[in-house]
Amino acid sequence: STPYDSLEFYGRIFAMGLMCGVMGINIGHELGHRPERINQLLGEILLLTSLNTHFLPYHNEGHHREVATPQDPATAKRGQWLFHFWITSHFGSYIKAWKIEASRMRKRKKPVLSIQNRMVIYSIANMLVLGSIYYFFGFQVLIAFVLAAVVGILLLETVNYIEHYALLRKINDKGRYERVRHSHSWNSDHQIGRLMLFNLSRHSDHHYKASKKYQVLESLEDSPQMPTGYPGMMVLALVPPIWFGLMNPHLDRMTQET
Repeated sequence: STPYDSLEFYGRIFAMGLMCGVMGINIGHELGHRPERINQLLGEILLLTSLNTHFLPYHNEGHHREVATPQDPATAKRGQWLFHFWITSHFGSYIKAWKIEASRMRKRKKPVLSIQNRMVIYSIANMLVLGSIYYFFGFQVLIAFVLAAVVGILLLETVNYIEHYALLRKINDKGRYERVRHSHSWNSDHQIGRLMLFNLSRHSDHHYKASKKYQVLESLEDSPQMPTGYPGMMVLALVPPIWFGLMNPHLDRMTQET
């Protein structure tokens, strides 16, 4: 076995975490948007690799409705540090997912803790996965799996941070938020990010028309553009003074132009 304190051990964890984030969560996200139940099931299985199954109910029924509003935990506020956002977004989305499923159960006149509640099923699945890993492979592998899942989750939340940083919808004459448009998500048409993340970087079009498959997402000219590709933006976000120094003036210029 690989010792806990070896560089190889942590290298393997980081590599597994990258796979959880790029392949597990990202492809799980895409499949979760498909209407066919088999595709959604495959998406749930992929999200299980990072213990992030609550992502689907929250993302589809919460994030896409509330994006670019203060009510959305996955929309970073202006001046919010990435490290603070990791906590508020992940746990905020988890709580939102429970609220969404509880509301769905009440509408169906079912108990909140019914087996038809997806969050109940996901919680059981998470515990079964963790228990099985410990039983068959031992404590060291369990720790490695959990740490890799954390890496995958932090990758997701870093992507959430850069995709919606400080973009807000206006309230219309009826007191409601304007409909979601391509101007409410940051877009990036850089090739490396597009190839690594299955066109996720064309995020403005994804939120404008969430049903579109990743292959046909477009880069819309008047959508907010990131200064660099996703990998570069994610690195910059890890250094808040540099991030704010770059993005806040960029945001101000964009606001003045519109």
